[in-house]
Amino acid sequence: MNTTPKIAIVTGGLTGIGRAVALRLLEGGAQVHVGARRGDLAELTDPVKARFGDRFAVRGLDVRDSDSCAGFVGEVLGRHGRVDILVNAAGVYEEAAVMDHPDRIWDDTLDTNLTGTFKMIRAVLPSMTAQKWGRIVNIASTAAHTGMANNAAYCASKAGLLGLGRCVALEGAALGITCNSISPTWVETEMLQSYIDAEVAEGAPYAEVRAKYEASNPQGKLVQPGEIAELVAFLVSDAGRAMTMADYQVNAGSPW
Repeated sequence: MNTTPKIAIVTGGLTGIGRAVALRLLEGGAQVHVGARRGDLAELTDPVKARFGDRFAVRGLDVRDSDSCAGFVGEVLGRHGRVDILVNAAGVYEEAAVMDHPDRIWDDTLDTNLTGTFKMIRAVLPSMTAQKWGRIVNIASTAAHTGMANNAAYCASKAGLLGLGRCVALEGAALGITCNSISPTWVETEMLQSYIDAEVAEGAPYAEVRAKYEASNPQGKLVQPGEIAELVAFLVSDAGRAMTMADYQVNAGSPW
């Protein structure tokens, strides 16, 4: 799906799903601007820069902060005059039981996963509205559809993305703007690897821990970031025009 010469923003694009999405859009010909909390430190050292040159840019972005969102989008607009694609992949995950739930975990999870997505969408909509074309994809989770003990903040934040996306899709429909979400189950990312490493550090055999995550879905294989990226590439293409206000579960048959 050729995205040339689209201008894309990917939040959380230094690791995991966001990274795979950024690479896929670059391979499709897009100009990609990655925003991440540690983005300013990564600009000069990211190996993708050497491969794609000026078509790839990384800058610091804190989606929790309205000024940071507006400033990041403003820089892209100043350079290109428009934003065509926004992929909201920035996200955090931390477990806590509802009883005695720390405010810090709740606030950071909701502010990053949900409110940060809202702030980025709000910042790009004027440009997309002016050109009567735009593609927005929010990375949600199967957690948006089901609950799990000790995951109230994460489940609430991802469920909120579905409601937000429906509203954006309806407001943008007559303006050529689509908004969809993708809800993956466990994906083989750096985040998942950190959970595996933590269990191994406590004495569990690596093969046994990995097999447990693989067995969490009926296919018995972990979803790969590139598989999510391929779906994103289709949704942001011209061929995805009629696909909006939807959530696509990439769950390998698993409810979580």
